[in-house]
Amino acid sequence: MRIKGNMRNIISMLLQVPLYMCVLLVIMDIYLFTINTDAGITGLIFTAVYAVICAAFFVIRWKKLDRELVKFGIGFDQAQRKLLSEMSVPYVIIDEEGCILWADSEFLRLSGERIKNRQHIDEIIPELNFSVFPPVDGKSEVSFDFREMNFKAHLRSFEMDGLDDGSFWNSEKRRPSGGKSGRAIGIYLYDETLIRKLQKDIQDQELAIGLLYIDNYDEALESIDEVRRSLLTALVNRKINKFFQNYDTVIKNIEKDKYILVFQRQYLEKLKATKFPILDEVRSVNIGNDMSVTISLGIGVRNGTYIRTYDAARAAIDLALGRGGDQVVIKGGENIEYYGGKSGSVEKNTKVKARVKAHALRELIESKDKIFIMGHSMPDIDAFGSAVGVYRIAKGLNKEAHIVLDQITSSLEIMVDRFRNNSDYDGMIISSQQALEAIDPLSIVIVVDVNRPSHTECPELLEKAKQVVVLDHHRQSSEVIANPSLSYIETAASSACEVIAEIIQYIGDDIKLKQIEADAMFAGVMIDSNGFVTKTGIRTFEAAAYLRRCGADVTRIRKAFRTDMPEYLAKARSIASAQMFMGCYALAVCDAEGAASPTVLGAQVANELMDVSNIKASFVFTEYNNMIYVSARSIDEVNVQVVMEKLGGGGHMSVAGAQFTDCTLEEAMDRVRDVLAAMTEGGEI
Repeated sequence: MRIKGNMRNIISMLLQVPLYMCVLLVIMDIYLFTINTDAGITGLIFTAVYAVICAAFFVIRWKKLDRELVKFGIGFDQAQRKLLSEMSVPYVIIDEEGCILWADSEFLRLSGERIKNRQHIDEIIPELNFSVFPPVDGKSEVSFDFREMNFKAHLRSFEMDGLDDGSFWNSEKRRPSGGKSGRAIGIYLYDETLIRKLQKDIQDQELAIGLLYIDNYDEALESIDEVRRSLLTALVNRKINKFFQNYDTVIKNIEKDKYILVFQRQYLEKLKATKFPILDEVRSVNIGNDMSVTISLGIGVRNGTYIRTYDAARAAIDLALGRGGDQVVIKGGENIEYYGGKSGSVEKNTKVKARVKAHALRELIESKDKIFIMGHSMPDIDAFGSAVGVYRIAKGLNKEAHIVLDQITSSLEIMVDRFRNNSDYDGMIISSQQALEAIDPLSIVIVVDVNRPSHTECPELLEKAKQVVVLDHHRQSSEVIANPSLSYIETAASSACEVIAEIIQYIGDDIKLKQIEADAMFAGVMIDSNGFVTKTGIRTFEAAAYLRRCGADVTRIRKAFRTDMPEYLAKARSIASAQMFMGCYALAVCDAEGAASPTVLGAQVANELMDVSNIKASFVFTEYNNMIYVSARSIDEVNVQVVMEKLGGGGHMSVAGAQFTDCTLEEAMDRVRDVLAAMTEGGEI
């Protein structure tokens, strides 16, 4: 190795320093002559002797020092080459164009081929390309798989001098052109195969906890004669135990219709790959029972401690039941996954839950001074009618109550005007801003017909409220109102008005609905159930009968919600323009320009398309206020809720919707088509 010129100059300068000191001694001698001649002569003699000795030392020792430095440099260069070449970590140097300049023996062994001149690194390892190269004097990292091994590459950019002097580069490699310096990138490859394997083993052995509930245990048993009830129970229990035994699961029956499961996470991946066939297996059990047995499963995983994992499982099963049951919900940290949910919610004939919730609601209202009631943004008649029902409860308990309402659509305007023009309801309706200014610590917010905070009329009101109550009939999603004081979400109900009507009947005899209030609630039940066709059960008609007894008039309600001719014609044009997709899905665009309530019109079109045979689900797209609204409808063959959830929306199994803000109508239709195709191919619908 040749000693660099600047290094030689430094050493030479250091050796010449004693000679330079002679100049200082000469100056001192001159000064001595001015004092005493003898002293000056003596000093001059010693200075001359010192100069001769230093010059002789410099001449004699320099060549030997030069030889020793060259010898050290050569030895160091050989050691450096040996260490780099035989380093156990694969190491390669490339230029800024990605061409290989030098590689150690470990990299050559790993690549399994002889490096060609100016060969690009991505020809050997595709992941090491321009996209991962570090900036000047920077660093970067990238992980990749190569030859069934896992690696992490550390890349570092640096400037190197002397790229053309042959002191570093292997003579077999062509040197980069363009001068004596340039940018190079050093790449270390660290083998992480064993580390990743151990990490996977740890993850696979993590504890997963599941809670399995039979959704309709009592109802299914009641649908069969008493002699065969024990047989049905035994068959369901055997199905569950036999299925999970294949996954090395500890399963314990903690109640007649509840199980707890403990298994390793590695089996969860297998269950997810098969999409939990236990749901279909249990549903297929039939020994003459009129009602199929369905189960819900909540699984907690990846939550740190066993207690937190169990809490996650409880949250998951609550979410599964809140979404109507017959499905699996997996909660891992903040991530939530859904499987199943192909059947509708099971309506329970018992009203014990409604009675318990009614009494709890009464206690909460009685403990507060102000009651603020709100539904979802752009409220429909069900949101307004249910809010009116809660308003009557609060006023019946002599509390100050207000309904938060900002935007009133034309479909709601007729009903709202009936209250505005009635002096008994002065101050009933206020804006979001008024509510935010009036709320205080002794207030409570009651949310109706919605359970997603971002979809409420005033999300900021939830943040300011000390206590919140949720009364709804929509299936829950991963976005929920945090820590409500009371939550009653009855997914089997046709409407929020049905839920509130049941609560009013149990909350106390001192609560009496007025005729105008009964009209609003009856309209909510009628519109949301599509004229008592969609999601209508025994309790729906019981609620309707109660509202009729309170004075609701069907003729008056029907006249209030009739459609004018332009909207009727727009609806007809939308139906006529419907396109079929995959032979069973209808997609239509609702041209609602000039319509008072475009989104309502789109929902009506989606409902009417379901009257056409061979259509499993309808999707109607309405452009309004720079947004695209999708109304999705089905009867019982497709769960449109899970379809809309894939697109950021939600709803019920047969009634759902979504909103788009970043695409055109055609792009929105393409998104729905893509989701339908993917879910059909994956067996999700």
